[in-house]
Order: sequence, then C-alpha cells, then structure tokens
Amino acid sequence: MSTNITWHEASLNKELRRKQFGHHSFVLWFTGLSGSGKSTVANAAAKALFDQGLNPYVLDGDNIRHGLNKDLGFSEEDRTENIRRIGEVSKLFVDSGQIVITAFISPFIKDRELVRELLEADEFIEVYIKCPVDECEKRDPKGLYEKARKGLIRDFTGIDSPYEEPVNPEIVVETNKYSIEESVEQILQHLKSKGYIKE
Repeated sequence: MSTNITWHEASLNKELRRKQFGHHSFVLWFTGLSGSGKSTVANAAAKALFDQGLNPYVLDGDNIRHGLNKDLGFSEEDRTENIRRIGEVSKLFVDSGQIVITAFISPFIKDRELVRELLEADEFIEVYIKCPVDECEKRDPKGLYEKARKGLIRDFTGIDSPYEEPVNPEIVVETNKYSIEESVEQILQHLKSKGYIKE
C-alpha cells in the first residue's frame, strides 16, 4: 500500500447532494441464495423508486463480474474481495447522494458487516431475500444448482459452500410467500417508516 497519497476534501459533500436530490442516500444490500429473487426484487424496487423521482442504481453480482470484478473467482478469499470492492463502490454512491441497491449472494456475515462499517448507521439497510434452498433449486433460473449437484461447479453456495443467514437484518423478504409487488411494497414501507423516502 502506497504511503505517498493524500486525501483531498471535495467541494461538494453528500449533505449538499442530498439536499439537491431531495432524499436520503443509502445502500439497500440484498443478500440471499442464488435463485432467491435478489436481482428481480432489486430491479423492481429500483423501478418503483425511480418512478417516484428518486435516484436509484442497481449493482448486480453477475453484471459486476463482467467488469470491475472479472478478475475474481469464487474462493472464499475472492468472494470476500468481491464484497469489499462493492462496499467501497456503494460508499461512493452514497457520497454522491444516490440510492444504491446491491444484489449479491454475499454469503459471509463478516463481509456484510465490513460493508456496514464503511457507512454511517443510517446508510446501510440489509435486506435478506429469504427463500428455502429447495425452492431456489426448483427455480434454478441459471441451471447452477443442477451443475453443482453434478460436480460441474465447485464452492456453490447452499450446496458445498455455506450461506450464513443475517442475524438481525433491517428487512426480511420471503420471496417464496410473497409476490414481487408485495416484496417491493414491504421495502418501500420500511424506507418510508424511517423517513428515507417520502410518503
């Protein structure tokens, strides 16, 4: 790590940006198994927020691995680095006054807590997209569970790699019980109750 660097204060801070945008900036951190509905609900929530005149942006796990994190694999170390990078990017979005919605399995509690610690207390909202593994496997939209069962994919979360459920998430969305619309409404109601978005 270089020591010949200096932090430069910006002329615009997030409070000024929030005032101009007219809303709080924060991270909705979606976590859950593959096939639980993270990306689907994340994009539906982004559309609902956008339709209200807000500024959301979705960072999707698969999409990020096509660019920023294309050099990472799926070992525990690489997964940790994957989440660390996304945490830093999310912090930049929050600083820019925007709402960032992340959709990553992010299987390890310690990694999610590391991201939480990067942000202020009211800037990180953990959204547990809860769905039983057998239901995720039935859906298997990408055919990944089938490949994992056949041994074609190793270190697959929920099969031969663990998923550590959130201990105390701000929101729990059970996608095996509720529709996409109902799931999004649950998230919006939480944001309204906290005053992050307007009624």
